[in-house]
Amino acid sequence: MDDLPKKPMNHNKKHAGALMNSQQTATYDVVIIGGGAGGISVAASLLNRQPDLTIAIIEPAESHFYQPGWTMVGGGIFTQESTRKPMADVMPEKATWHQTTAESINPDAESVVLATGHTLGYRRLIVAPGLVVDWSAISGLEETLGHNGVTSNYRYDLAPYTWSLVKSLKQGKALFTQPPMPIKCAGAPQKAMYLACDHWRKQGNLGQIEPTFCNAGEVLFGVKDYVPALQKYIEHYGIETAYKHRLTAVDGAAKVAQFEVAGENGSQTVERPFDMLHVVPPQKAPVLIAESGLANAGGWLDLNASTLQHERYPNIFGLGDASGTTNAKTAAAVRKQAPVVAQNVLASLHDKPLSAAYYGYGSCPLTVERGKIVLAEFGYNGQLQPTFPKWVNDGTRPTHAAWQLKAKALPWIYWRLMLRGKEWLS
Repeated sequence: MDDLPKKPMNHNKKHAGALMNSQQTATYDVVIIGGGAGGISVAASLLNRQPDLTIAIIEPAESHFYQPGWTMVGGGIFTQESTRKPMADVMPEKATWHQTTAESINPDAESVVLATGHTLGYRRLIVAPGLVVDWSAISGLEETLGHNGVTSNYRYDLAPYTWSLVKSLKQGKALFTQPPMPIKCAGAPQKAMYLACDHWRKQGNLGQIEPTFCNAGEVLFGVKDYVPALQKYIEHYGIETAYKHRLTAVDGAAKVAQFEVAGENGSQTVERPFDMLHVVPPQKAPVLIAESGLANAGGWLDLNASTLQHERYPNIFGLGDASGTTNAKTAAAVRKQAPVVAQNVLASLHDKPLSAAYYGYGSCPLTVERGKIVLAEFGYNGQLQPTFPKWVNDGTRPTHAAWQLKAKALPWIYWRLMLRGKEWLS
């Protein structure tokens, strides 16, 4: 995330400075890399199970974000500030917070070197650093973000600009892009588009606006059961679908987007003018994972898909967006992963068999209009894993019940339950 204004440190939290001086090494039962949804949730789950564990969390950020809310900010539904809290407020009281970055992992020495030069030893390591949103991969994008009609709900500071553009656009061309997979929340590019189109329709402007979905992939959504409902909204809003279109460059001043379009005889470059451009850039694993020898062939954390234990280092576990498992990269996936990792880490510490299994659950509440959502819930190989029976909510069609879950219940579940290790709906 981009740097935000610094806030005074909450000194009531247990902090690393009191424990280490100079280049001293501290050793913990569990070291966790990352203070996002994965790191905080699994720390809280561990401490709820065994309060006397010594746990260190390595996280440089001052703020913690509810990232699933940014699409709702971009749609004028949530306020920007409702998606952010001071990191000190969500950090578990019994964990030691090292407010810095992890520079390297030495799995053979069972240690992590921090940017401060200190070294942390561990009995078990949990890797949950999130992924890298690669803004620089698209030529000209960084220079024009937040200006010239170019925005993205994938950044906290830009989501309000998305809503500003949606409100102000009365006519013209609106492009919504989706990069190659994997990305976090694969439905988010569409969510921004549907909420924008719904607003334009209600304002009577949709007939003067040409929305286009420029998708680097070949299908509307990766799980076929949800495609019919989504396709109806594509047609309802009159959205042009441009598949195999990968955004490569943006000229903000000229308001032109450049795409590489794959075809049977190779690729070609196509330019599209725009009045509004919502960009979702490519995403990749942090280099720390590959540099530490923990990556699979794609650079992601090499984990057993079921136990979330590392394939080569049994005292390392992982969860969240940096994982090489094939589940959707969503906060809902973390909600299911955290108790699995917590239970298996404790089993490992006590030399017991790993008893918890993760079945690839991920959820993508597709906001197809204000007040209705297609609640996609699925696991490995696209297997449907609905939380509720069909008579409560049919996830393959748009429902108001799913909207209530997304708009009302899920933020409360995230802040009040999940980050505190209370595993409701997990």
